[in-house]
Amino acid sequence: MNSITLKNPFDMHLHLRQGDILKAVLPFSAQSFSGGVVMPNLKTPVTTLELANSYKEQIKALAPDFLALMTIYITDSLNKESLGDLSEAGIKILKLYPKGATTNSDSGVSSILNPNLLEILKVAEDLGMILSIHGESDGFSMDREYEFLKVFESLAVRFPRLHIILEHMSDHRSIQVLENFKNITATLTYHHITMDLDSLLGKNLNPHHFCKPILKTPKDREALLDLALNAHKKVSFGSDSAPHLTSNKYSPNAFGGIFSAPNLLPRLAELFEKHNKLENLQAFVSDNAIRNYKLSPKKDKVVMLKKSPCKIPETIPVLDSQIIPLFGGEDVSWQQLD
Repeated sequence: MNSITLKNPFDMHLHLRQGDILKAVLPFSAQSFSGGVVMPNLKTPVTTLELANSYKEQIKALAPDFLALMTIYITDSLNKESLGDLSEAGIKILKLYPKGATTNSDSGVSSILNPNLLEILKVAEDLGMILSIHGESDGFSMDREYEFLKVFESLAVRFPRLHIILEHMSDHRSIQVLENFKNITATLTYHHITMDLDSLLGKNLNPHHFCKPILKTPKDREALLDLALNAHKKVSFGSDSAPHLTSNKYSPNAFGGIFSAPNLLPRLAELFEKHNKLENLQAFVSDNAIRNYKLSPKKDKVVMLKKSPCKIPETIPVLDSQIIPLFGGEDVSWQQLD
């Protein structure tokens, strides 16, 4: 197969940042995807309807046809009375960060199963909202997702009608939770299904491969890749593309995040073709998300990919700095047609 057509691809986990970085990175996602779930962990977290609407307008001004699915950052001060207004405005996704777990998560929840949060989640369940979770403990880095699974299990039992998302699944041991609970689905990134810990530090330390949750073992990578290649009905593609300026990636306290947005669909086509699974790419990047998140695209986006080499940009200029994409400067055997 030398070409493939994808209808309404969605990126269900996306960091766009603000200001000049937003202007620099949004075109890559808007070119390839009908829309995406936009993460709320800005320097000033998106915690209210007003902040979400303002952020959405910034995105719309730059990419009018991109469907930005906004999310609300859960803090200890979030009140349940505001959820009705959010739901009526079409904002259905609440994002839960354990305090300090990742970039800009200092406003996150310090005690996950506290009474206030449980009241909020009960209202969210009744409103048909979605709970998106960065699920990591504060334990040993390779076991943080595994240790957090008990929280997913507790919430799934307590709120059986609440759709819970295990974001950027990175550990093969998490797969059993998908199988055990009808109300839990997951997102998978390109980097977690193609890379492992050696990609980060097997030779030299590569800060552009540092992310949270951290890349794990070959066994984890292969198990997650199998889910993606077979378009398991409970997983959707979510890039977790997370741009950082080089000054923040090379600092002593390097920021976690992999900027993968450039040429994502060609890279996925290359990967699926390599494993003779191109016929499943549509479900992985579109159909599963549309079904699991109950999306109704108002306008169809058709993306054509052709087996023909193209190059990933080496750098993305931002003012007097730059962002380094994943595998920047390397060739991909597929390309997206304009």
